[in-house]
Amino acid sequence: MRRSARGLTVIEVLIVLAIVGVLAGIALPKYLDYRERIRVAQAITDIAAMNAKARAYMLDNKTPPDSLSAINATSAIDPWGRPYVYLKLLGASKGVIGKARKNKGLVPINSDFDLYSVGRDGISAGPLTAGASRDDVVRANDGRFIGLAADYE
Repeated sequence: MRRSARGLTVIEVLIVLAIVGVLAGIALPKYLDYRERIRVAQAITDIAAMNAKARAYMLDNKTPPDSLSAINATSAIDPWGRPYVYLKLLGASKGVIGKARKNKGLVPINSDFDLYSVGRDGISAGPLTAGASRDDVVRANDGRFIGLAADYE
C-alpha cells in the first residue's frame, strides 16, 4: 500500500503540538521573569530620579520635602501601576518615625526620608525582612542604596 495523499498524520501533529507546548512551557516563565526584572529596573530608575530631586530640594531648603508634590512627582506611578510611597522622617514626630522602613535589626534604613515602591504584590510591611516587603524597591542608607529589599543587607 502506498500513501497517495501527502499530509501530516495525527501522530505527527500531536508530536509537533507536544514540542510547541514544551517550548512554551520553558519560554513563558523566562519571559515573565524578564518583564519583572525590567519593571524593577524602571522602579530603581524612577526612585533614583526622585531621590536626586529631593536631595536638590534639601540643598535649597535644609529639610526634605513634605511630600512628593514639592518636587513635582505627585503623579509618579511605579511600573506596577501604584503610586510611590514617600515619608518625611527628618524632624517628624515619633509616630511618623515609627512607620519608617527598617532593616533586619529593626533600625530605620533612612534618616531623612523614605521613598519606595510596594512592588509586584502591592503589599508591604515596615521591616524589609518581612515576606510582604521582599519584592519592594526601596531607597536605603539615605540614598546610597536603591534596589530590591531582598538585596539589601
